[in-house]
Amino acid sequence: MDNFVNIFQSLISHKESEVVEFKKAEKNFDFDDLGKYFSALSNEANLRGLDFAWLIFGYDEKKHEIVGTSYKNGESALNNLKHDFAQHTTDGQTFREIVPIEVDGKRILMFKIPASPRNIVMKWKGIAFGRDGESLKPLNQSKMDEIRHQTPEPDWSAELVPNAT
Repeated sequence: MDNFVNIFQSLISHKESEVVEFKKAEKNFDFDDLGKYFSALSNEANLRGLDFAWLIFGYDEKKHEIVGTSYKNGESALNNLKHDFAQHTTDGQTFREIVPIEVDGKRILMFKIPASPRNIVMKWKGIAFGRDGESLKPLNQSKMDEIRHQTPEPDWSAELVPNAT
């Protein structure tokens, strides 16, 4: 857990970006909005060559204040969220991790969002989202093309093994 507290401290020492988003989400957060942020952050992480992006609940970036969150309190609620979420994303992708931490006596939720796979655009309910600075928008065509034109990871199982008999 200390590792995640350190990551959180590092994230809040910088401003929001295309791959880091802070939300107060003190009690609740719209499921569709969460999906749009997942798509956007996943696509933007891919475009920047990163393995993942972060969505943080329980922090007010405007006031630079930890406010805490009661969103999806408990392991069962978080596991159900991951399951429900996968029903609406490209290839059933979901959060790599959802980590609750405590900072200054307040609960923070850290969503670790995987980058979209190479040459695959991450969509939420059939629509791809992206970021324009701190704004959430449908993914523009040039970013979509950039992802789609990436070479896929090589299939190592199809390669010949040297000196094999």
